[in-house]
Amino acid sequence: MDGGDGARGKPPSWRIRAVNILPYLTIHLLCLGVIWVGWSWAAVAVAAGLYVARMFIITGFYHRYFSHRTFKTSRAVQAVAAFLGTMTAQRGPIWWASHHRDHHRHSDEPPDIHSPVRHGVLWSHMGWFLSDEGLMTRRRAVPDLIRQPELRWVDRRHMLGPLSLIAAMYGLGAALAAWAPGLGTSGPQMVIWGFAISTAALYHGTFTINSVAHMVGSRRFQTGDDSRNNFVLALITLGEGWHNNHHYYPGAARQGFYWWEIDPTYYGLRALERLGLIWDLRRVPDHVYEAAAAAGRP
Repeated sequence: MDGGDGARGKPPSWRIRAVNILPYLTIHLLCLGVIWVGWSWAAVAVAAGLYVARMFIITGFYHRYFSHRTFKTSRAVQAVAAFLGTMTAQRGPIWWASHHRDHHRHSDEPPDIHSPVRHGVLWSHMGWFLSDEGLMTRRRAVPDLIRQPELRWVDRRHMLGPLSLIAAMYGLGAALAAWAPGLGTSGPQMVIWGFAISTAALYHGTFTINSVAHMVGSRRFQTGDDSRNNFVLALITLGEGWHNNHHYYPGAARQGFYWWEIDPTYYGLRALERLGLIWDLRRVPDHVYEAAAAAGRP
């Protein structure tokens, strides 16, 4: 697979083997099952709800917690969030955080494995994690996570998450077919909508931050890379679209630095804070706002 002119000449470990593509191709092909199972409002509602819930787990925990440690939580909540994160079919928290931390270390430089500037938009969107290099965990980047046995367990067994979700979707659809036949759903229909279609949408929503958010949008801060703020992507990803903000100061729990920059993930984290499940959310420091004001870009 070649992600455009910028993707040519990759080292051998960046090449993609057919076996690496199979799981992701299968999920996309399963979406075609809608031709046979049809749709129902119940199935569509579950698909939409799972998109939002799983996007929150990716953005709030895989990204803002495991990758950047922007708040604190208990080992129990951390373990639950790690397992729920595997239900996104984006592998485990250690793998995810290791690549994201390396991305910040080398953003839009040649070692950045998913830079659209360096390696092409298709590669940055989805080619990189299908390569042998992309599938490897960059252990040196996550010593804090590797020390925790429960995270290692979840990371090694990350396929349990998607398989559990598929089983849950089939059970839910079958139960609704028996107990509420008027909803017009079934086990197979709920698997196609609640797992396959929702997961494919979740993939491409998440992947836009690696690709589109480094190409399209505004730049409030000079960051040394091509990160952009993009309102549409912020809606799709529950606040991750404020990517230039994030690259300027990745240590904050919020990425929409101003009240008008919608950041649903941050609102969800504040709700979890009020419930006592997380605490010590790291704020945006004053010097960040001062830098924005000095540049005339509040």
